[in-house]
Amino acid sequence: MSNGRLNLKYCVFLPLVLAITVFLWAVPVSFYGIEALTVVQQRVIALFVFAALMWIFEIIPNWTTSLLVIVISLLTISDKGIGFFCNPQYGQLVGFKSIMSAFADPVVMLFMGGFVLAIMAEKYGLDVTLARYLLKPFGTNPKMVLLGFLVVIAVFSMFMSNTATAAMMLAFLAPVLSALPSDDKGKIGLALSIPVAANLGGIGTPIGTPPNATAVKFLAEAGTEVTFGDWAMRMIPFVAIMLLVAWVLLQLFFPFKAKQIKLEIPENTRKTDWKTIVVWVTFIGTILLWATEKLTGINSNIVALIPLGVLTATGIFTKEDIKEINWSVLWLVAGGFALGTCLQGTGLAKVLINAIPFGSMSVILVLIVAGVVCYFLSNFISNSATAALLIPILIVVAEGMANPEAANNAEFVSLGGTQAMISFIAVCASIAMLFPISTPPNAIASSTGLVETKDMAKVGIIIGAVGFVLGYLWLTKIFPF
Repeated sequence: MSNGRLNLKYCVFLPLVLAITVFLWAVPVSFYGIEALTVVQQRVIALFVFAALMWIFEIIPNWTTSLLVIVISLLTISDKGIGFFCNPQYGQLVGFKSIMSAFADPVVMLFMGGFVLAIMAEKYGLDVTLARYLLKPFGTNPKMVLLGFLVVIAVFSMFMSNTATAAMMLAFLAPVLSALPSDDKGKIGLALSIPVAANLGGIGTPIGTPPNATAVKFLAEAGTEVTFGDWAMRMIPFVAIMLLVAWVLLQLFFPFKAKQIKLEIPENTRKTDWKTIVVWVTFIGTILLWATEKLTGINSNIVALIPLGVLTATGIFTKEDIKEINWSVLWLVAGGFALGTCLQGTGLAKVLINAIPFGSMSVILVLIVAGVVCYFLSNFISNSATAALLIPILIVVAEGMANPEAANNAEFVSLGGTQAMISFIAVCASIAMLFPISTPPNAIASSTGLVETKDMAKVGIIIGAVGFVLGYLWLTKIFPF
């Protein structure tokens, strides 16, 4: 990072963020104009703004902001924090164990299980083997190869990190890109298939991307349990439609000149031993248990720990492999959960419900505005940070509209209620892919040197618009949960 960029962050943005935070923290409670607002709740508002600005400007890494949020919450909002700060006379305090439990929330465990499977899949060649056999049926026709990459990348992204999937598939695609004629626009389409499919594919399962996990977590707290199978059954068809849209779009903008493409994916040279067999069985068994949660009765979050138990007990997943877990993502998600805990635990959620007339607002307008805000933010900050910031707030909005006495309750329920609203927001976070900075897979595609920002933005805006409209219709009007 250049010194100029660092100076801008630390000399301009950081003082600005701190000044705004201190102001919101220190002004009289009456400044907010919210009746019954307490000092503790005021601190939560200041903390929300602090987290939002730090995530937007990325002054420090996003996961460190989340960690800082948890620490500040424990010191100033919990029942075991700094004595003169954490006095019950300032308002309802949050149990310190509730805040700290964000690190080990069941949804964090679900994500950890997904990381373990992804690490083992790469270590024992499951990813290469699957890619080889899944791409084989698509032949050598350039259009079908493009479709093959979209489908396979999307499938991998449902269970693996989008970034890891994009990096792996770029390695397979690089020789193909170099073999195509330099003036073949199809190269751009193939390069763009990586971020498009990775971003869309992650929508398919609760572990596909952090916004999904955040949505599932807060829906459960709102009294709506969404199983792994429920989410997949609803979202995978949506992903399939979006992939077909992307396939047509990429062919339209970047037609192939070449008549044939030959993929050279190396065979998995690792010897098939008992460890490989155990990894395969554990991988398939875990996915089956996730998909059949309603039949088995085993919660998806518990299932996620099975591979960790099996693979560590057999010595396959070692202490070195533990280092490969993406702890920064887990801590980023935990910070969002802690913010939600503070919002509910201090009573701020109820105060906001009573202070803001959510019950009389147009439900459609609320959904569209919330979706647009989420989409806009996700193009500039990580979709994980966007979801962590917006979903706890929108759960409060949903509770206000779900109140039977609310004037718009009937409309809200007819559109799918809280589940449709929060799921839609998770989708909006994942369809944001306008710029190289929008997602890591976008950055990986940009690194090929084939994709100009204008090409990425052109495809991204259309996919974003189609995904926004289809996501709204899919989750509300046409197929409400």
